[in-house]
Formats: sequence, structure tokens, C-alpha cells
Amino acid sequence: MALLILAGEAIFLLPFVLARVFRPTFLAVFGINNFELGLIFSVYGLVAIPAYLFGGPLADRFPARKLMAVALASTSGLGFLLATIPSFDQLRWIYGGWGLTTILLFWAALLRATREWGGDRLQGTAYGLLDGGRGLISAVIGTTTVAIFAFFLPTDLEVATVDMRGAAFRQVILFVASFVLLIAVLVWIGLRPRQSGVGGGGHRISLPDLARVARMPNVWLQAVIIVCAYTGYKVTDDFSLFAKEVMGYDEIRAANFGTLSLWVRPVATVGAGLLADRLSASRMILVCFAVMIAGGLAVGLGGMDPGLPGLFVLTILATSAGLFALRGLYFALTQEGKVPLALTGTAIGLMSVIGYTPDIFMGPLMGHLLDRSPGATGHQHVFLMMAGFASLGLLTTLVFRGVIRRKRVLEGEGIE
Repeated sequence: MALLILAGEAIFLLPFVLARVFRPTFLAVFGINNFELGLIFSVYGLVAIPAYLFGGPLADRFPARKLMAVALASTSGLGFLLATIPSFDQLRWIYGGWGLTTILLFWAALLRATREWGGDRLQGTAYGLLDGGRGLISAVIGTTTVAIFAFFLPTDLEVATVDMRGAAFRQVILFVASFVLLIAVLVWIGLRPRQSGVGGGGHRISLPDLARVARMPNVWLQAVIIVCAYTGYKVTDDFSLFAKEVMGYDEIRAANFGTLSLWVRPVATVGAGLLADRLSASRMILVCFAVMIAGGLAVGLGGMDPGLPGLFVLTILATSAGLFALRGLYFALTQEGKVPLALTGTAIGLMSVIGYTPDIFMGPLMGHLLDRSPGATGHQHVFLMMAGFASLGLLTTLVFRGVIRRKRVLEGEGIE
């Protein structure tokens, strides 16, 4: 599990965490605006969506050690290319490559390994530990990279030119790329087949299996739940920019604020996972969507004021708890919905094709909202959109519980 946690976060540090923590710096160093950054993320998403579908059956057939180690090493290699501060067109190629390395070879293998680790009774704990541990790694790396960035900048940030910030940010990228490569080596050496349980060797990519999974209503409902939850998670990309543009923080303080929300993730996901094993994952997901709605409305309706930084911090931290807890729970519904273990990778692949479509549309949509209405108004629109998706997620979760209840009644069981 320790290796799964390390690998599960390391793979996404370069594509997502750097831009999330250092969004103002990322925009300035690469000379792009919010919409263009969104387009880059869309390239990632367009490649990743079909990769989810094909990556699921691969995870049902091949060992996690091989799939994950190759994915990490190739992701690291593209990170070293990012450190050259490439052009906008080259950035799109790099992010397209990450869409393959992080998803086709990696994602379903990680989740199937986690489900097998959790067994019949500890699904919430397993996914909670995975995402909580990933959150801890993300927070530690985020804090470390901010310190590295500050070390290579002058004490007086007002005199730091774009070139100086670019040189400092390059050191951050090189550090992260090296870390990812180290994790690839550890996974290759230490993730034995009996630890992961992934890759039985006899399961092949099968259209009948896809069709069987596609006939399960709970799989489609779970996919919609993931869409709504992941949309909220993408809004965390706006936290550091909000801190700079609305609350008036400088780049270092804004980046530190971006990492602050990451420290909520370990506690929120592990705690939600433990509660889910007692109360059911679907019940906890209802609570998380309610928190997400409240946070989105609090910011979206103009409740944040630069003169009340404490209220802003409290709101963002509470919202982060709901968002991150959801990430530790929505795949635990696979067990609650009784998807056959042998079809886990295939089911996750199909869910992910739908569930992670925000990778395609959220970047450009957020960029459009922020660039169209500069300042606080654009950020309010982003958070109102998050509240809308959370409302849809809450309703879908209620429907999911109804479907599972009817299924269990037919099978002579109850629902937790």
C-alpha cells in the first residue's frame, strides 16, 4: 500500500500539482493565459479518455509492477522536457503524452490493486488510505517545491523578473521529475505480484466483458457521480489564483495557500474512508456533496472579502475536505454496487471514460470564465458552477442508493 500511495501521487505531480500550486507563476513563465492553460489540459483529457477505456482491460491482464513502473518513468521523461520551458505548441504535445503515460498504463492498475487490498469489508478504508496517503505526499511535495522556488528567487519579490521566475521554476520541475523517476525504480523493485494482485494473466480485452459492465445501471450512475466530484476537484486549480487576484497575496503566499488545502486531503480522505466502512460509501458521498454545495455558494455568492482572510481560509479548507473526501470514496462504490472483481479494471475503465471528461472541458471553461470576467466575478462564476455540479452529484447518489436497494431486496438483502 505504501508503494501504491507513493506511485499514485507521483504520477500526477507533473501534469497537475505544479500548475495547481504555482498557477500564477506557470502562466507567467510559459507566457500563456487561463484559457490557453485550459486548452493544454484539454489535450491531456482528449488523449486520456480513450486511454481509460483501454487501460482497464490491460489492468485486468498485466501485472501492476510493469505497467506502473513504465508509466512513471515515461512521465518523468516528459517532465525533464517541461523543464526546458517549451513553447505553447510543445506544451500541448507534452500534456498529450502525459494523457497516455498516466492513464493507459497506470490508472486502472492502481485502482484494481487497491480494491484487492481492501477485500470484502475494507473498501472505504482502502480507497481512503490510498487517496489520503496521496494527499500527504502531494502536500509534502507541494510545500517542498514552494521552498525550492522561494530559495532561487530574490528576497524582494518585486524585483524578480519573468526570467528569474522561470529559472527558479525550472529547478522545481527538475526536482519533481527526479522524484517521479525514483518512485518508478522503487515500484519496479518492490511491487511484487502478490502485493498488488493485479494481472491474473488469463483475462483478455473482451467486448462481451465491456457489454456486461455496460448493462449495469449502477456503473453509469457511478460514472455521473465521478463527473460531479471531479469537476469540483478541478476547481482546486483556482485556489492559488484566487488567493493572488482576489485576496491580494504575492506569488509565494498564494502558492503556500495552494499547498494549505492539500494538507486537508490526508485527514479528509482517511477519515471519510473509515466512516464509509461503518455507514456505507454512498451515505458519506451524500454528506460530501452537501459540503461542496455550501462551499461553492459561500464563495460564488460573493461571501469572501479581502478584509476577512480567516473566513476565506475556513471556507476553502472546509470545501477542500468535502472535495478530497469524495476522491477517496467514489471508487468504493464499485464494491457497494457489487461489480464482479474480475471485471474491476474494465468497469473502472468505462466509468472513467465518462467520469473524467472534466479533464477535457473544465480547463477551457474555467479559463473562459476567469478571462471573461477578470477579478472576483470570474472566480465567483467558477464556484457557482461547482455548486451546480455538486447538486447533480447529490441527486445521482440518491438514485444510486435506490438502485442498489432494489437490487439487494431482490437478492434477499438490505441496504446499509
